[in-house]
Amino acid sequence: MTIHYQGTPQQLFWKGSPYDIVFDAESIQQKLKETDKPCYVMKDFRGRIGVSNTGELVSEGRGLQVLAIANPMTASQLGDSSFREDYNLGLAYKTGAMANGIASEELVIAIGKANLLGSFGAAGLVPSRVLQAIERIQENLPHQTYAFNLIHSPVEAALESGAVALFLEKGIRVVEASAFLALTEHIVHYRVAGLDQDANGKIQIKNKVIAKISRKEVAIHFMQPAPESFLKSLLEKGKITALQAELARKVPMADDITVEADSGGHTDNRPLVALLPIIIQLRDELQLKYQFAQKIRIGAAGGISTPASALAAFMMGAAYVVTGSVNQACIEAGTSEHVRKLLQTVASTDVMMAPASDMFEMGVELQVLKRGTLFGPRAKKLYDYYKQYQSIDEIPLDERLKIEQQIFRKPLEQIWQDCIEFFEKRDPEQIERAKDNPHRKMALIFRWYLGLSSNWANAGTSDRAADYQIWCGPSMGAFNDWVKGSFLEPYQNRKVAEVAEQIMHGAAYLYRIQTLKMQGLTFPLEMEHYLPVQQIEAAITD
Repeated sequence: MTIHYQGTPQQLFWKGSPYDIVFDAESIQQKLKETDKPCYVMKDFRGRIGVSNTGELVSEGRGLQVLAIANPMTASQLGDSSFREDYNLGLAYKTGAMANGIASEELVIAIGKANLLGSFGAAGLVPSRVLQAIERIQENLPHQTYAFNLIHSPVEAALESGAVALFLEKGIRVVEASAFLALTEHIVHYRVAGLDQDANGKIQIKNKVIAKISRKEVAIHFMQPAPESFLKSLLEKGKITALQAELARKVPMADDITVEADSGGHTDNRPLVALLPIIIQLRDELQLKYQFAQKIRIGAAGGISTPASALAAFMMGAAYVVTGSVNQACIEAGTSEHVRKLLQTVASTDVMMAPASDMFEMGVELQVLKRGTLFGPRAKKLYDYYKQYQSIDEIPLDERLKIEQQIFRKPLEQIWQDCIEFFEKRDPEQIERAKDNPHRKMALIFRWYLGLSSNWANAGTSDRAADYQIWCGPSMGAFNDWVKGSFLEPYQNRKVAEVAEQIMHGAAYLYRIQTLKMQGLTFPLEMEHYLPVQQIEAAITD
């Protein structure tokens, strides 16, 4: 079985060595995979369709008739070249900052050593734990680029301000800003404190911001200069200089905007094909208005887990792609073997929305795994109680006993004492605000379960397996379907840099296939899909 042709031949002829033309399926696929070389498809004098990566094209004279042409297009050419240059990367590829250290030091280091951009999942971690990660990553990646997550914390502002102070102190030059509903003085402080001028007066942006958004109304804040009110406040507090305030009026709040579609964790479940063009158009409108020296780049996240989804994002105009759920199933992720083993079995429909711990009172939800865990239904039940009752004392006794026995496994008053001990170390103001507010007290008690459930999953706490909160999007199922039967199917073989390389090189391969198909070629099914290399070799052998 080989390729077929039903198009209009090129008005060109191929000249070269006949030994460089291949006609059998195995050799043709090898030629197609060499995306760093041109691909010429021609018909020989016997009517056979062959492929070569060498030779030259002429418009007249003797030679084989050319049917289709594909220019070189490697994985390193996909996306925006300035994104790769600014962050010193080999590919326009980034791993997302899965909270609670799931995007671990090991993950970020592995990605960084592969000349890709990783973001440490600092959200939800205490400052001492974040400091530990900073020191280890800086030691192991002295010359590579990496990022740290700065998550908006509307109910725990001290965490956000403390993270910014730590990042500035330790010279963290890239942050991934996520879950922001609007700008805060803290993120503005980080951005503006890194502004300077060179000898020629050119603005130097030392503190880069990659903002993750899923709504126009949030994106617009990061696509404009910092608000004057925040600049004035920071100046008065002596946190920035007058020069930095002036420079801040000439640059946007973010260098890059990651458009987050349907994904694991915090998500609006928006389809990428609708959301990405909207944000790109918004960026272009604001660029015309402000005329920034460096145009903001727009990346794509949510649903990126296969070569096809990555290529689709690039073809829609994404400057880079971001993966999340698939990395959690890799061996470097800061989660348990139980979770990794479970994730390798997930289908795209095995997910659901559940209340988020960090924005519980606001009714914000995140996407989690529903297969193999009861967390989702139980968390929804707790939020229903929060909406229905004003205090834990109002909950009917039989319902309260069910909660204590099945979910908390402790009396709720004992859980409250645990909350007091926890927040006295983390953010004492939370307890003060709850002393005369029984509804607030109920929220903190319920957040105890929502907060610890992700820790249980990460640690692999065996007696709490039914309560694991595992952030996961449908892309995990798409990845599992893609790698089925390959060396990447067993979770023990999944390395984060290997997954990145396979996705990106696969996207380049599919670009070539689609380019040739649009010129009239028809390929056997095994050629139309990029499979992890070892599976391709096995398929050819079979």
